[in-house]
Order: sequence, then structure tokens, then C-alpha cells
Amino acid sequence: MTQIDIDDEALARTMALARVRTKKEAVNLALAFYADRQERAARLSRHLERAKGWGAVEDAERLHEAEKRDR
Repeated sequence: MTQIDIDDEALARTMALARVRTKKEAVNLALAFYADRQERAARLSRHLERAKGWGAVEDAERLHEAEKRDR
């Protein structure tokens, strides 16, 4: 068991939005959500680095600029 001081307002909002009934559920959900987002960001960053190597980023930027000019 771990005891921590949690922001009561943030906890209440999380519980309401997630429709969970216990503090434990809310905290576990928030932790899992945070970990998932960080892992996703890391994967996206790796993909972006690979895409830069292929020239895909520059191609996308050129296409975007062309679309903006054509409006």
C-alpha cells in the first residue's frame, strides 16, 4: 500500500469523467493513461526520425506549403 497526497479536485474530476467509483480505479486509470501517452509519443518520435531519413517530412512540408498557396 502506498499513501500519497492527491489533489482532491483533480481526483474528483477524473472520477467523474472516467465514471469510476473508487479513488484506486481513478489513480490506476490516470497512471495507465499517462504511461500510454508517453509510450505513444516515443513511438511517434521514432517514426518521425525515420521519416526524416526517407525525406518524407520535407515532402509533406512542400505539399502543405503548396496547398496553402493554392487556397
